[in-house]
Amino acid sequence: MPWWEDYPSSGPIKVENGIKARSTRGRMANAWWSQRFITVLEQLQLGGRMTRGKTYARSGQVMSLDISAGKVIAQVQGSRPKPYAVKLISKPLSAGQWDLVTEKLAGKALFAAKLLAGEMPPEIEEIFAELGIPLFPAAARDLPMHCSCPDWAVPCKHVAAVCFLLAERFDDDPFLIFEWRGRSKTELLSRLRRNRAETPAAAGPALDDFIDDFFTAGQLPPLPEPEETEAVILRVDAPAIKAHGSPLIEALVPLYRQFAPPDDARSTGDDVVGDVATDSGHG
Repeated sequence: MPWWEDYPSSGPIKVENGIKARSTRGRMANAWWSQRFITVLEQLQLGGRMTRGKTYARSGQVMSLDISAGKVIAQVQGSRPKPYAVKLISKPLSAGQWDLVTEKLAGKALFAAKLLAGEMPPEIEEIFAELGIPLFPAAARDLPMHCSCPDWAVPCKHVAAVCFLLAERFDDDPFLIFEWRGRSKTELLSRLRRNRAETPAAAGPALDDFIDDFFTAGQLPPLPEPEETEAVILRVDAPAIKAHGSPLIEALVPLYRQFAPPDDARSTGDDVVGDVATDSGHG
């Protein structure tokens, strides 16, 4: 077959009920973790193929997209009757590597709370980097791509279309990134909760230490620092509850900070106690 017949001018065959991107213009994904994934493609500087890939994604040329440990399999309808087969490869983490990652994440209360609330904190990349395990592909060599089309470029527009739709999937559920790297959401959260339960809570003052002097005037024991207060809030795994679109835990922490006295009052405690005693006397 002559080479020009590989690229007919009629364009791709239209697909009914294909997977269409939500984005109709501009960038294809919003979350930072999805943008980090797209950055790998942009670093390849493929220009026109990236643009045509967006067009394919937005017009619904991708017929199927399945994510599993270590690979993404998709079918994309091009100009030929038979859809092209697309595969994206990402080496899954071993069980031992995942155990190290989970242990590290469980030791960070805020990380654990956000993950349990369905969010991915930006600093999570540092956890993976400390262990020498990159969360996202650092370069094209870390993300082998294959397509059955005759285009010599990698990625071709069919692969690019799949990547853009994959980024939107990551937008909806960041745990798909972990699933692609070898650990499902259910298993990750289960192990995270178990590790959190096995992590000893930070020692703090007991109520018995204060109960005898609770109703007497005098100098109160030093109030905990804001950081300690946040640790108390985050000591128990937060439920996946959101307030105005954000995790409830993020709304509670600033409120608890308001209970902390100014630095000068914290250092002496006398002024705070005096005000409390005066108010009680004139009840």
